[in-house]
Amino acid sequence: MSYPGYPPTGYPPFPGYPPAGQESSFPPPGQYPYPSGFPPMGGGAYPAVPSGGFPGAGGYTPGGYPAPGGYPGAPQPGGAPSYPGVPPGQGFGAPPAGAGFSGYPQPPPQSYGGGPPQVPLSGGFPGGQMPSQYPGGQAPYSSQPAAMTQGTQGTVRPAANFDAMRDAEILRKAMKGFGTDEQAIVDVVASRSNDQRQKIKAAFKTMYGKDLIKDLKSELSGNMEELVLALFMPTTYYDAWSLRNAMKGAGTQERVLIEILCTRTNQEIQEIVRCYQSEFGRDLEKDIRSDTSGHFERLLVSMCQGNRDENQNVNHQLAQEDAQRLYQAGEGRLGTDESCFNMILATRSFPQLKATMEAYSRMANRDLLSSVGREFSGNVENGLKAILQCALNRPAFFAERLYYSMKGAGTDDSTLVRIVVTRSELFSNIKNIISCMQIDLVQIKQIFTQMYQKTLSTMIASDTSGDYRKLLLAIVGQ
Repeated sequence: MSYPGYPPTGYPPFPGYPPAGQESSFPPPGQYPYPSGFPPMGGGAYPAVPSGGFPGAGGYTPGGYPAPGGYPGAPQPGGAPSYPGVPPGQGFGAPPAGAGFSGYPQPPPQSYGGGPPQVPLSGGFPGGQMPSQYPGGQAPYSSQPAAMTQGTQGTVRPAANFDAMRDAEILRKAMKGFGTDEQAIVDVVASRSNDQRQKIKAAFKTMYGKDLIKDLKSELSGNMEELVLALFMPTTYYDAWSLRNAMKGAGTQERVLIEILCTRTNQEIQEIVRCYQSEFGRDLEKDIRSDTSGHFERLLVSMCQGNRDENQNVNHQLAQEDAQRLYQAGEGRLGTDESCFNMILATRSFPQLKATMEAYSRMANRDLLSSVGREFSGNVENGLKAILQCALNRPAFFAERLYYSMKGAGTDDSTLVRIVVTRSELFSNIKNIISCMQIDLVQIKQIFTQMYQKTLSTMIASDTSGDYRKLLLAIVGQ
């Protein structure tokens, strides 16, 4: 059951992909040769996943919590909206006695110690060149904190015995002459990592003096073209490019801004800001200020600082204090203190926010997501909810968006492409070492099945067709 007004129905129109007149552009090394026009994101209701048991209030005397049901209009335990997979009558506001809500997919266990495995960088570009770098020698991709990746897994792996020149030759033959061998393109693109695709692109230009991206655009069309070009985009650039095009021209695709800025880690956001300046010659914060306004503008400006606390330890005393502050800033007063919500949701770590949500539910007999829906509206509501939803269960956040991109008549292919590509894998090149940061598409698939009683691949197969479907399924896996 979704919350009132979230998400808004409909998606903003797709602005065109790629724009006319830019097909032949290919910047020199150090820039990314991709078109503009990033698609909007989808949305939908989000299932919460509170953990069993709530922190006690030992020694904490904040001036008195409200008694259960003591505020006008407060629902009785079990009266808050239910989530997908939760039996009727068991609302978020009534903490269960067990380990969690029955029927709701639990997030994968995460161990926060240690870091990702590292292996030497094999192969290389023709001439031994590394991918393009930012000024100062910084690599164009960045890793996530170990806490964000431990216990999660992507579906794309680097190919063994990789040969960039051999793959470039396969792609050349697939596009040479009359017609196109789309299956050969699918076989190469779906089974290579993003890092390996960058090497194929460089090898193709060295061998044939032609731009691989330009050739692919001339041979492909529609959703297949959009998916293939997205797979050839370096990860950080993909996000920066998406933000630029969400704010370019008439209108603003607010949901793209929310999806990226409210869900990425500090390091990812900082790299996106640098890439945005390097590739487009523009300041991201200034563009946000010129394209948004009010409390939504303030939230996004806070997000693009990339300065959230990422300490994975939870302070339960602080969680209860923040829960009290949020109640007094919203449900417990006439009007809303928006700055209080912005401060807490923009600065606290995701594990800390999850503990705050649990404390709030215990204290107010209402879940915090519901309160945000009552106190806010429009884009700022969607942004605040996205932060809370990621704090609860990040894979479920994306599973829900995938579901709603395909639910009902028609398919929001832009959202489908974006989430499948960005959650399938991420590689970070740092000083000739490749650090494998496995994103969470495997966990998204698992939770998707639990939430909707069907597999992601089954739903994709029924909503797409042709080579586009083949390539999506090859990336997602069965």
